[in-house]
Amino acid sequence: MKLSPRDAVGFLSKPDPKVPAILIYGADAMRVAERRAKLVAAHVGPQAESEMRLTRMPGSDLRKDPAAALDAARAQGFFPGPRAVVIDEANEHAFDALKTALEDWAEGDAMIVATAGALKKTSKLRKLFESDRRALVLAVYDDPPGRAEIEQMLAAEGLTNLSQDAMRDLGALAMTLEPGDFRQTLTRIALYKIGDDTPLSPDEIAMLAPQSAEAEIDDILNAMAEGRMGDLAPILGRLAAQGVQPVAVCIGAARHFKLLHALVSDPRGPQQAIGALRPPVFGQRRDRLLRQAQNWSLPRVEDALRDLTATDLALRSSTRAPTRALAERALIRLSRMAGRR
Repeated sequence: MKLSPRDAVGFLSKPDPKVPAILIYGADAMRVAERRAKLVAAHVGPQAESEMRLTRMPGSDLRKDPAAALDAARAQGFFPGPRAVVIDEANEHAFDALKTALEDWAEGDAMIVATAGALKKTSKLRKLFESDRRALVLAVYDDPPGRAEIEQMLAAEGLTNLSQDAMRDLGALAMTLEPGDFRQTLTRIALYKIGDDTPLSPDEIAMLAPQSAEAEIDDILNAMAEGRMGDLAPILGRLAAQGVQPVAVCIGAARHFKLLHALVSDPRGPQQAIGALRPPVFGQRRDRLLRQAQNWSLPRVEDALRDLTATDLALRSSTRAPTRALAERALIRLSRMAGRR
């Protein structure tokens, strides 16, 4: 029987012991492993491994020993409590063993938790779990965690004092990071807020969030878009010392102005348009983009994009002109445009 993503949140947190088995599958192995770990921890508790109430086996073993899954589910340990059998990387070769285990499973046996990669609709393993009225099957997609799942993660980390803006930015951050990276970021935020009872702010989220590889050129892009011509040459020199090529700055500037174009061209206005950007923006970068969008008209943004396209072509051509000088002059021209009304 299929388990919907909405129902999965409750089941993974509080599994029904009468469910004989669950198949968790998906293309993203990290997301599948995360769901499996959450389910197993909720069902058997943190001491299950040391108390021998948790059995792990690779799916490849079931091909050699088809009875292994059922034997492990029926095995009784020395310690009382719920038991689980985890079967990782199950495939079509595990079909016969899991079919037998499902047919012969009885109340009191261990819950079987099987994981697999991407499975087609024609997969025998997937059909086996979907057609069984007692068993469950959970498909894990690449969708970012929803608000309910984020709130559960926050509660697990002890983060409950959040503003509405902070929740908005965490939702945006969850859409840009892998699940494991997002969870590590929440742990980092929780450690930072130990002993601090003030609400978590968007600025703190931006400070503690992982920085992208392009973050180092943000300073020069903001200086350009805000008309701070005096800051351009020193920042460009620092980037050159770090090995950042002028063409990379030009590409970053074009991407930045495409974002501004999306904001100033939207009939709903920048405030509404910024929420539809993908990947989303949050924190101080969101605020700066909104301020910049208020100072740039649509014709000037389009002129800036045309200028950057021409500069990019010149930088990639066989010109003998110094590339740093070409990039610096282009940035100065755009910075002057930012100061015009």
